[in-house]
Amino acid sequence: MPIRVITTTYMGATERTALDRLVREFGASVKVHYDTRRTRLHAKAWMFHRATGYDTAYVGSSNLSTAALLDGVEWNVRVSRTSTPDLLTKFEATFESYWNDPGFESYDPDLHRERLDQALEEASGRRAHERVTLSISGLEVRPYPHQQAILQELDVARRVHDRHRNLVIAATGTGKTVVAALDYRRLCTDGRRPRLLFVAHRKEILEQSLRTYREVLGDGSFGELYVDGRRPEQWDHVFASIQSLGSLGPDTVPADHFEVLVIDEFHHAAAVTYRRVLDHFQPVETLGLTATPERTDGTDVRDLFDGVATSELRLWQALEAELLCPFHYFAVHDSTDLSQLTWRRGGYDTGQLEGVYTGNDARTRIVLRQLRDKVTDTGQMRALAFCVSVAHAEYMARALSDSGVEAVAVHGGTPGPRRQAAVEDLRQQRINVICTVEVFNEGVDIPEVDTVLLLRPTESTTVFLQQLGRGLRSTRDKDVLTVLDFVGKQRREFRYDLKLRALTGRSRRDLQRDIDEGFPFLPSGCQIILDRVSQELVLENLRQQLGQRWNQLISEVRSMANQRGDTPPLDIFLRDTGVELADVLHEGRHSWTELQRKAALPTPEGRIHEEALLKRTRALAHADDLERLQVYATLLDDPSFEPTNARERRLAAMLLFSLWPTGAPSPSVRQSLRMLEQEPAICAELRQVLDVALGQVAHVTTSLDGELADVPLQVHAQYSREEVLAALGFTPQWNHDEGRLPNSMREGVVYIPELHVDAFFITLNKTEGDYSPTTMYADYPISDTLFHWESQSRTAAASMTGRRYLKGRSHVLLFVRHTRKGEFGTNPYLFLGPATYVSHQGERPIAITWELQHPAPSDFLTSARVAVA
Repeated sequence: MPIRVITTTYMGATERTALDRLVREFGASVKVHYDTRRTRLHAKAWMFHRATGYDTAYVGSSNLSTAALLDGVEWNVRVSRTSTPDLLTKFEATFESYWNDPGFESYDPDLHRERLDQALEEASGRRAHERVTLSISGLEVRPYPHQQAILQELDVARRVHDRHRNLVIAATGTGKTVVAALDYRRLCTDGRRPRLLFVAHRKEILEQSLRTYREVLGDGSFGELYVDGRRPEQWDHVFASIQSLGSLGPDTVPADHFEVLVIDEFHHAAAVTYRRVLDHFQPVETLGLTATPERTDGTDVRDLFDGVATSELRLWQALEAELLCPFHYFAVHDSTDLSQLTWRRGGYDTGQLEGVYTGNDARTRIVLRQLRDKVTDTGQMRALAFCVSVAHAEYMARALSDSGVEAVAVHGGTPGPRRQAAVEDLRQQRINVICTVEVFNEGVDIPEVDTVLLLRPTESTTVFLQQLGRGLRSTRDKDVLTVLDFVGKQRREFRYDLKLRALTGRSRRDLQRDIDEGFPFLPSGCQIILDRVSQELVLENLRQQLGQRWNQLISEVRSMANQRGDTPPLDIFLRDTGVELADVLHEGRHSWTELQRKAALPTPEGRIHEEALLKRTRALAHADDLERLQVYATLLDDPSFEPTNARERRLAAMLLFSLWPTGAPSPSVRQSLRMLEQEPAICAELRQVLDVALGQVAHVTTSLDGELADVPLQVHAQYSREEVLAALGFTPQWNHDEGRLPNSMREGVVYIPELHVDAFFITLNKTEGDYSPTTMYADYPISDTLFHWESQSRTAAASMTGRRYLKGRSHVLLFVRHTRKGEFGTNPYLFLGPATYVSHQGERPIAITWELQHPAPSDFLTSARVAVA
């Protein structure tokens, strides 16, 4: 096996001459990641494959150098195939993922020496980053994973939802302009470049944006500036300042002249000059870019897009992409009891909260003790403390200062000069804490902040993230943001799950397990730590939410119906209340029909199968391809509809097979449709669930072709196991005699000989509680086109099944999910599509690498990498 080496330019530590020798003298294959800004891979690890199968690896602190390997005092750990096979498997998976990451580029000393030297000099600080205003490098611009996810969401908005006025919200430094340029490149078809107008408010932004577009398009002559006295000549691709457009008067340019309109810093769009541009031009595609959708005057630019942002970079995505500083979040019990306080308009009474906190010396002692316990040197700290009121902020500032931690209070009544002086004092560490109420939630950028004290309960997720965001900006001297959240006993209305979900991106169901297991799926460098009492309080709050939430939902739907004069559709109810579908269809115990009846609203009359079928309406919540949604809707609107071809018949079977539990006797498709015809309440509810599902479609899908053209499965759509089996012709009648699925199906594989199809059902995150040791396979995506999969534990390469896999004698279809359970019960699988054999190792099980016919979606890859890395 040849030598393979991956390395980076991080800190400029790699020696180019060493790589040259590895390639020339040892025939090694070397890959380098040149990004000096975001790639911090500094791992030191070595894997040795042995012909005997007794592979070993060393992981530790030793660099590949004489000093580190021979002379230095280093710590390394040896892992082996026999003693620690799981660790070795994870090592291999991580290496293969990096090796196939397009960010790691093959290194040839004769071709890439100069580029590597330049990157190493920049990373070490020996050479400043050069800025060439309007030239191009000639290198292909590739999106980062978080940028690829935004591009994917834009594609879905246009192709699936027919939405051509789109808003992208992402923090400063995430490369929004690169996304816009890559998006424009995709809109260039058949060699034609649509006429483009790019609008910003500063010359520097326009020059940098023009350079970005030229880089992405590989064309140094693309585009013209219209700013600071420069005027376009061609008027095909114009980068214009809003001031220049205003002086020209947009009415002088025909409304339909530009096909693509991009407005940077879109939060300015509420201004009159921007509104004139928006109102006049009628492009085919409009794209707004902003980091701050909420303006300080209370205007939200999302209102210009029907209240919806097409793409919004979430906190955990930005952390995973290393765009923000990692956080250590501590929930600390503060011995307060808020359960008897008044709750109105979605929050606690501020005056009562102030009475609990202000002058509470016992709580303050807890705050001070925890602060000194969690922060190494409070004298070097730069902290923001968010308080409930002016009196509380001033009290905390005095208490902190009296204890030796220099602090001041800043609030809405603080004069501007004093407020600015306090910020500068914090930056220079003349003070260590600013105690504030409301002032620093947004609009003030203090990157140096390294500690956030949450001294009041925050009900709003938006406000919580704004407060957290004050400390998440990365700086050279800040390794981590420390967050201290002081937790008391809350009313049942207070929702801890919203705060924790904002931090983690996890579902409410997952949170309970995460709390018990110490939040194992956080982005690198992040921690969430709850002390014992806080953990008990949070878990109790989460458990109470369901029953309490259901009563709230009844009140909310009744109130909406009274205001409207009729029952609101389910999708409108969810949109206007912020309620999630899982709250209404909670694991089959509740339904939309039941909610309406509890609120004394009219619903279709129930029938004989209603009770059982209402528990299954959640089985359609994942439906996300247009063909399936359309046919399902047709069948539910008119159950007497007769499918006219094989594809429609299979789609009908998919719908009906989803409604009866696997293994239970069920009627034929025709009989099932007749039964549905007698269940108007079921049809009405399922129809509304499909309307919600349509609005949540996340991927553009692709039909199968060739011999599988009649199989109604769409690549990159989600399916339950029942839907897949029905689509492949595996109907319930096949297993009625046994009353259960075949053994192979229960272990995740099924072979359909009539179609020559091998379907693999793969769960990435396996746990001992859900799987036996014989099914703990090593399955993971290597890249967007390669997938590593292990066969059943008893499959030999020479067996009939093994030969079918390795010789390509069947159509291999991969269905993958992250976890077995989710908010709606059993999770569906993402269909990654057909795959072909690339290579394999061993047998019983056989480790096979498959190549996907269609690259995997970026959001799937991002979340899958968290599980593997």
